[in-house]
Amino acid sequence: MTLDDLPGWVSAWCVDLLGEEPVGVLFERRSISAVFGLRLSGGRDVVVKAREDDGRAASCVAAQARLAERGFPCARPLTPVVGVGALAVHAEESRPGGDLLRGDSPEVAARYAAVFARLMAELADVTVPPPLPNPRWARWDHADPGLWPAIDFLDERDQSAVPGYVVDTAGRARARLLAADLPCVLGHADFEAQNLRWRDGEVWAVHDWDSLAWQPEAALVGAACGAFTSDSPPTLAPIDSSAAFLAAYQDLRGRRFTAEEQEVAWAASLWPATHNARWEALHGDRPISGDAVRTQATERLRRANA
Repeated sequence: MTLDDLPGWVSAWCVDLLGEEPVGVLFERRSISAVFGLRLSGGRDVVVKAREDDGRAASCVAAQARLAERGFPCARPLTPVVGVGALAVHAEESRPGGDLLRGDSPEVAARYAAVFARLMAELADVTVPPPLPNPRWARWDHADPGLWPAIDFLDERDQSAVPGYVVDTAGRARARLLAADLPCVLGHADFEAQNLRWRDGEVWAVHDWDSLAWQPEAALVGAACGAFTSDSPPTLAPIDSSAAFLAAYQDLRGRRFTAEEQEVAWAASLWPATHNARWEALHGDRPISGDAVRTQATERLRRANA
């Protein structure tokens, strides 16, 4: 990608907010957000992120800034969120490098759990407006009709392609989550291997702060214990590894989950996987998450009392 390929607003935005114009494009990634790695005229590298303005971004960036100020390993925001038409845009420092930590063993799970415990402890002291609505893969609390949150580009596809066991698993997990009476807290809802980088055995960077959510702690930990091993395409961790993640997290936080929280954690471990399994089915992709859900659902639902 070259400068000429950038959206028309980017150069002027950089001059207005960062005081320098971009002179080179380091990378571009597009998913839910558009992410541009840019080199500015003064020589520094920055990352500009733009996403549909659904009201979440300001809280997410404010929380990220608080953690960066405290020395948590994440990129430091350089601007607040600024509206550009229908987009919410901000810039942050570039934090390149580091390696993926691959694997799905209980030992690897415990290493990820240690990062998540540190992250959740730091966020416990951060006060921002709840970043609602929650990310769609953690939006089991939606008020839309039907089982799934309304996502037009998925809803317009032939829903009969989604296997019955995926629908059944999602319905039972969601019912257990909605029956819980637990306070919501701020947490990272896309805690996947692809969003972390490591150096010399230590975590170097946690990315994707757009994916903060407002859900019960046990649910956020549960979602993470199922998703931590995911790169691309996403999958579901082995049950023993999810159990190791949950145990390590509680040890590090110094508090045992109640029986209800344990059940909520296991229910939440399934919801992102069923979301991903639905995505696979509707797009005709290989059923990576779908196969994992089919294999593991019975035991995870048992542990969830669902």
